[in-house]
Amino acid sequence: MIRATRTALVAATATALAVSALVLPSASAATGSSGSSTGTPADSAAARAKGPAASTLGELGRRAGLRIGTAVDMSALTADAPYREKAATEFSSVTPENVMKWESVEAVRGTYTWGPADDLVDFAQDNHQLVRGHTLVWHSQLPGWITSGSFTPDELRDILHRHITDEVKHFKGRIWQWDVVNEAFNDDGTLRDSIWLRNLGPGYIADAFRWAHEADPKAELYINDYNIEGVNPKSTALLALVTDLKKQHVPIDGVGVQGHLAVQYPAPHDIADNLARFDALGLDTAITEADVRMVMPADATKTEAQAEGYSVLLQGCLLTEHCTDFTVWGFTDKYSWVPNTFSGQGAANLLTEDYRPKQAYTALRQDLVLAGRR
Repeated sequence: MIRATRTALVAATATALAVSALVLPSASAATGSSGSSTGTPADSAAARAKGPAASTLGELGRRAGLRIGTAVDMSALTADAPYREKAATEFSSVTPENVMKWESVEAVRGTYTWGPADDLVDFAQDNHQLVRGHTLVWHSQLPGWITSGSFTPDELRDILHRHITDEVKHFKGRIWQWDVVNEAFNDDGTLRDSIWLRNLGPGYIADAFRWAHEADPKAELYINDYNIEGVNPKSTALLALVTDLKKQHVPIDGVGVQGHLAVQYPAPHDIADNLARFDALGLDTAITEADVRMVMPADATKTEAQAEGYSVLLQGCLLTEHCTDFTVWGFTDKYSWVPNTFSGQGAANLLTEDYRPKQAYTALRQDLVLAGRR
């Protein structure tokens, strides 16, 4: 199994990645000091993909003891054949971008819409992929009947309990990992002022994990958040929370580090140090939503910084014994969430809008090849 190979690979990975910094040319060196080149990074990646040693990110991840996944846009999966083919062949796990969120599965109270989520799970099984369930408890993308409703704390607790139970039981035995609680913290390390905290108090987090475990004891249960890649007040507060949850014997299995980066900010080079803190608690970790956006238009400097950002995230995971998987939040700019959320920014994914691989894709391949060598 993939997990069984990780312990033996971590030390070898550290050595290989350190050596690679000395013997492999940088992106800037490959293009020459003037910035010109005989081929683009996409051309180089495409040529490599046609070579005899070519393999997918998913297969390279398997050799390195790591699952490589993608978030999936179900509309694109249904309507876009090249997208569907790439989602089926390049990755070893999938995460629904939206179709398992509460507003999607229960827009009308008591009426469930499982079809799109069921379709994704079926797609994954047909392609021998695992599924990360996303997400059970979040402050965002809630159905209107909750956000506009008037409920007592006891009523809201019962509603949350039923939601978690019904959704987890519906997919019982078919979900590898669940993001049980999503984005519970502010950047300063305080708990987010959400409908759940205001009405149920901080105990809602432990309750959510207990309810999810009762509904599917074999699913791996994660708390997931952004801006926790490095050692900072938010990741330290999360560490304190999960330490307390472990002391209470709450059934939590891992911490999901989203990995939404931007080239205008420094890459989190202390990520391995941060993940090691959760490793020491006996918790798994995962990079769950990796992308690296930039202020448009793209240029060579931004593209190289993007490759560095992706590589830093992946190397942090590869260097952490119990980091189990690395998931990108979509793989093509064609369907990226970034332009609609961050004005003037985009080009955050591994592939262009017409599915050509970028320098970041090549960087991930290189890291996985090095980590997979014996």
